[in-house]
Amino acid sequence: MTRRPPRLVFLTIAAERQLRRWIARRGAHTAGNGGQGIGAPAAGVLLHLADHPGATVGEVTAALEASPAGASGLLARMERADLVRRRADPDDRRTVRLDLTPTGTAALDDVRAALAEVNDRLTDGFTDDELATVARWLEHVRHALG
Repeated sequence: MTRRPPRLVFLTIAAERQLRRWIARRGAHTAGNGGQGIGAPAAGVLLHLADHPGATVGEVTAALEASPAGASGLLARMERADLVRRRADPDDRRTVRLDLTPTGTAALDDVRAALAEVNDRLTDGFTDDELATVARWLEHVRHALG
């Protein structure tokens, strides 16, 4: 009898969909975003800028693995929500740099709390070795299909 492999593609897509829904529900409670909440892409921007203050728009786009048009729209919405601000690079006026605003910094605290909560929920009951295997497989998928 041939063993049927797990439906990894379906399970991965279904898990990603559930994760995005959870983030959207959790993000809806984030203060300081005009009542719209902070979704996964905006959370990614906040986290990247926290670790890389003054990053360029291109650097943020690359970190999010986003399209330039998608990142541009996201950053415009985040700027209108007073989460980030754009500024010209003092050495190259063509380069746009991004910084967190005080509102963005406050929202970042909630993003970090949400990440801690979801990580605790997702890793509960798994050993470090099991989680390392899952992480290795997910990285493999990224690189094999990228």
